[in-house]
Amino acid sequence: MAKEKTVKTNAMRMLDSMKIAYEMQSYECDEFVDGVTTADKLGLSHALVYKTLVTVAKSRAYYVFVIPIEAELDLKAAARAVGEKAVELLPLKELTAVTGYVRGGCTAIGMKKAFPTVLDASAEALSYLHVSGGRPGLQLKLSVEDYLKASKAKTADVIVKG
Repeated sequence: MAKEKTVKTNAMRMLDSMKIAYEMQSYECDEFVDGVTTADKLGLSHALVYKTLVTVAKSRAYYVFVIPIEAELDLKAAARAVGEKAVELLPLKELTAVTGYVRGGCTAIGMKKAFPTVLDASAEALSYLHVSGGRPGLQLKLSVEDYLKASKAKTADVIVKG
């Protein structure tokens, strides 16, 4: 009996090449679902699942922000964190061309080009987190320390405080 081969995403290949341990979780996904739905499908705590947002600054530079799935990006705090006057969310139609990933499968690990990445400081209190694995229906669980190393991210407070 043939063993089912898992198709590796760029994110998984990059983690493998860096010898970073991760766990992969997949779920049925025919169309975009948000992070909360993803967490619920996999039975994951919402506090441990982070979403990846890509922004563009007035300078036309791209920045990646990784925040809890239930949080909202504070655009002013995000701009301050990367030394820009302002950033705005990248229009969805540009996402694949800029990152190489599609909506619902975007991750800071293994993008076509490495962009400055900021992980919300809330992750500092966690030992591990879950992020998209590079395609819809795929999540990766890895340590916060390894995520920071793989994505070359820094941490900062970038979410709207509620």
